[in-house]
Amino acid sequence: MTPSDIIDYWYSDRLKKAWFASTPELDLEIKTRYEEVWHLAKNDALNGWRDSAEGCLALAIVLDQFPLNMFRGDPRSFETESKAIEISKFAVNKGFDKELKQETLPFLIMHLMHSENIEDQELSVKLFKQHNLTGNLRLAEHHRDLVRQFGRFPHRNIILGRESTKEEKHYLESNNAFKG
Repeated sequence: MTPSDIIDYWYSDRLKKAWFASTPELDLEIKTRYEEVWHLAKNDALNGWRDSAEGCLALAIVLDQFPLNMFRGDPRSFETESKAIEISKFAVNKGFDKELKQETLPFLIMHLMHSENIEDQELSVKLFKQHNLTGNLRLAEHHRDLVRQFGRFPHRNIILGRESTKEEKHYLESNNAFKG
């Protein structure tokens, strides 16, 4: 499997239509096709992919996006998130964000927005703004504000077995809560 294989699948019409309407069939398809490559990336066996913008994007997708489908609702869905964040920072430091097309760039930066670290959040907001990705920018600002307010994402509490605080419960029940 190559970085192009990963990117082509992730941006395929089939997956684009299913991003916000995942089904058990699609989750199983992703798990069947990509769990092995996820294990390889998780164990640093694909570090050669870091030599290009496309390779870094593919690694970030494999490490952050695929687990959300492969292990839906399970703590393993966040197991390699920190590796994806590290890859994203590495890619930005190399200037690879400037080499990617505007339609593929968000999935390189998005991993920073998924972090529960405020510095990563600030960097995601800066990068979405810098690249004029306004739709993603609004979501990044919302995520940053949540991490500022709670120090974490209340949405993950159930999956990760964390107790919600009273304030987090109030937020999650409000109309302001991100439903995704």
